[in-house]
Amino acid sequence: MPLVIEYRPFALPEAPPPGARAVTPGELAKIAGAHQSRAVVRPTGPRVARPAALAAIAALAVLSPFGWDGSALQPSAAQANAPRLQPFEAAGENFPGSAFYYLDSDSGVVAPERAARSSERPAPLDARLGDAIARPTFLAGTARDRSRALSCLTTAIYHEAAAEPDAGQRAVAQVVLNRIAHPQWPNSVCGVVFQGSERPGCQFSFACDGSLARAPVRMWWDRARRVAERALAGEVYAPVGLATYYHTAAVHPAWAERQTFIGAIGAHLFYRLPGGAGTAGAFTDRYRGGEPVAAPNPRPFLPPPLLQADPLAVAQTWAAAWDSTAGSLARPALPFGDAHPALAHTPVAGDALSASGQIRPEYRDSGRWIASPKG
Repeated sequence: MPLVIEYRPFALPEAPPPGARAVTPGELAKIAGAHQSRAVVRPTGPRVARPAALAAIAALAVLSPFGWDGSALQPSAAQANAPRLQPFEAAGENFPGSAFYYLDSDSGVVAPERAARSSERPAPLDARLGDAIARPTFLAGTARDRSRALSCLTTAIYHEAAAEPDAGQRAVAQVVLNRIAHPQWPNSVCGVVFQGSERPGCQFSFACDGSLARAPVRMWWDRARRVAERALAGEVYAPVGLATYYHTAAVHPAWAERQTFIGAIGAHLFYRLPGGAGTAGAFTDRYRGGEPVAAPNPRPFLPPPLLQADPLAVAQTWAAAWDSTAGSLARPALPFGDAHPALAHTPVAGDALSASGQIRPEYRDSGRWIASPKG
């Protein structure tokens, strides 16, 4: 519960209470002198120390039946009785507001043996949607497959629920593992995480929106890796059941109306497939390894349509279009009011310039070649 500090104004009484009178300066001096006399250090001696010791012994005798002893006053005892963390806490892994997520004492984590027994037992007809427990997933394949699976699941937990409590991270990991067991999705961790990353619309937005270009924060990455290790070791997070979809509370995608809502955990809302596709009998695939590269799928290079066509065919198309429209193009007429009269033009014959006009004699030979330069 947050600490609330409330400040209240202090109101002075408008009038003194009945029977009160003002203190004179002389009376105030007497009161101050009496307090000073009480503050004087009294002499200590056997006659004074003995009653004090007896009073201390009597206090110990009174408090001892209530479980109090003098050892609690020792520094070593104070260090031994230092406050301990709760079982679900770990040093350096708390964040502001994390206590809100630990109100429920049940962590929701199911041991692999119990999860295997629950998944094999048919669910009753009146069971709730979230009561079904998924089958545990164990690492398989080569050492490379296990390393890639751990890396891909850690990447999904980090980018989808890095700042969420353990419940939110386990729920995201369980959705990835549930998809592995369903025939509708790839049968590998990296295949599920990076499905559709070669196109703009992918299953997990971080795989195709450039988020992977940023270096992860080591503290949050290590925390997500620990959750991934436990999930791949067979732990099942029961509260999400057989959920295969989720989204944050900030959005409401169109596909959410077609799925069956299970519940909200952390900052995400979880859904399962409707009808028989979302029951335990539909999750028939088992993980066998065979992990692809722990990275987004390469995007194929598709040049523009003009570059994909035959160059000769493109040239012939342009030539035919030009020939068909060259003769039909007319010069646009000038708008009304912009018509200009045609100007007469007198061509120049040979090297001779027009003799019209008033040209001074010394400039009449301007523009002619000098046939015989005069020295």
